[in-house]
Amino acid sequence: TVFIVDDDSAVLKGLRLLMESVRLNVEIYLSAQEFLDSYDQTRPGCLVLDIRMPGISGLELQEKLRQKNISIPVIIMTGYGEIAMAVEAMKKGAMMFVEKPFSDQVLLDQIQKAIASKSSLQSHSPDSIIRRVPWA
Repeated sequence: TVFIVDDDSAVLKGLRLLMESVRLNVEIYLSAQEFLDSYDQTRPGCLVLDIRMPGISGLELQEKLRQKNISIPVIIMTGYGEIAMAVEAMKKGAMMFVEKPFSDQVLLDQIQKAIASKSSLQSHSPDSIIRRVPWA
């Protein structure tokens, strides 16, 4: 299951359609708190979350999961890409950091890697930070 947390309902709708188009199970949440309240850690999958949200941010959610010893692969997405945030997200166990807008295929590839991974709380190289460059 791909668990997606973002406060933008349009982003959630688009990502839900993308996941369903490749036959991935998906659950969407408008807030980190909503995810925390309903997440069953016995269910395998990965977490795709926005870094900037009202209430609990993506980084704070990562920390709360760590404190509860919940190990789930995390992919951070944001429209506010900053290297400092990427470094912090990676230190907290994120597998990848993507800036919106991003390539559907890049995200799908990373989700497949995340679902296949056995551990989400490990160090990841800076090479796994993906940034969309306007002229690329």
